[in-house]
Amino acid sequence: MTAQKHVAVLKGGWSAERPVSLVTGEGCAKALREEGFKVTEVDVGRDLADVLTTLKPDVCFNALHGQWGEDGCVQGLLEVLGIPYTHSGVLASALAMHKERAKAVFRAAGLPVVADKIASRHEAAKGTVMKPPYVIKPVAQGSSVGVFIIRPGDNRPPSELTSAKWHLGEDVMVEEYVPGRELTVAVMNGKALGVTDIVPKTEFYDFDAKYAPGGSMHVIPAKISKQAYEQALDIATRAHAALGCRGVSRTDLRYDDTKGEPGRMIILEVNTQPGMTPTSLVPEQAAYNGTSYGALCRWLVEDASCER
Repeated sequence: MTAQKHVAVLKGGWSAERPVSLVTGEGCAKALREEGFKVTEVDVGRDLADVLTTLKPDVCFNALHGQWGEDGCVQGLLEVLGIPYTHSGVLASALAMHKERAKAVFRAAGLPVVADKIASRHEAAKGTVMKPPYVIKPVAQGSSVGVFIIRPGDNRPPSELTSAKWHLGEDVMVEEYVPGRELTVAVMNGKALGVTDIVPKTEFYDFDAKYAPGGSMHVIPAKISKQAYEQALDIATRAHAALGCRGVSRTDLRYDDTKGEPGRMIILEVNTQPGMTPTSLVPEQAAYNGTSYGALCRWLVEDASCER
């Protein structure tokens, strides 16, 4: 019975996305308790194996974001421990988190991506890697952490790139900037749920726009042409499958309709651990399809397994 199933909700961790993970974990834990599960919240540290060996949960609900929790590391640990877990497995998580590797998979699958170059952060700081406008982003981070848009006329890329406090990896991806709209599509159990048009109040859909209340407006269904809407659903479904994702994923897209529709649709990335905070997009799309927040969390637990 559900009441006998013990779920360990893994949250926090020590990545740059720890604050978001804590909120996601708290929300999911509350929902799972209301669904009748026994829930233990685990603020993940490097002693996770010992903690889980003592707890002996039936399932781990992975509410971690970013490095270590989203890149295959925790997934591998859970495989070794033999504890069923939610979301994607080791390989899909590792591929999706590494933007260069993910784009190689997307290209092989015939999905639309933009030109990019991998450079050291110091090389990118010189401003000579690509003709502006372009975007600089860490190779293996999420939640728009460390993302900068460089436009024509800017003196040089941000000084953060060469700061001694930079902790987001030595290599960055420099890629063509695509104007237009920010779209996102959640895929649940292999099926696309809908297309959301994200209208941020900041320059782009950055960390604050993602997680601060009122940081952005979400329009679902997106008010775009039927052709573009169907294309977005198709790209997300194919990307989810190409990476080998499981459970729920979220694909972020840029749609350049600045010259009218139909415009140019570009895939940016696939999130294998999409946010589940009160302002998050996946719960909104699930609700749009008639699935409540609690039912979504329950489904993820019921879908959990090893060898994902």
